[in-house]
Amino acid sequence: MAARRRERERLPRYWFANQLLLTLSGQRPVHTLLGHTLPAAYDRLIELAPQAPLRPPGARDSAPVVQRCGEYEPQQGVIEAFARIACGDRLRALAFRLELGPDARWRCAAVDIGPTA
Repeated sequence: MAARRRERERLPRYWFANQLLLTLSGQRPVHTLLGHTLPAAYDRLIELAPQAPLRPPGARDSAPVVQRCGEYEPQQGVIEAFARIACGDRLRALAFRLELGPDARWRCAAVDIGPTA
């Protein structure tokens, strides 16, 4: 089971989902994603991060986790991913787009968490 989880975490969609979750829940600063995002996505994270929209609602609630993450490849070198974020008995959605750069590294090109209010 642990080996399977480690293998899953190496997939670009899961790695990015976890990194975005850490940033959007206030557990990590936005600048940790600086080299992993394109300018528009980084700007969006700068807007969202101060609100920590994926932070647990109560101080006693458990930390949010990526429960499941799927992907759709509309073309080679592009992944449109979606993640289900669980925090206690609440579920949230996280959508993001990854693009493969000429240096063979994936970068986040867009982030959406839906309504933040």
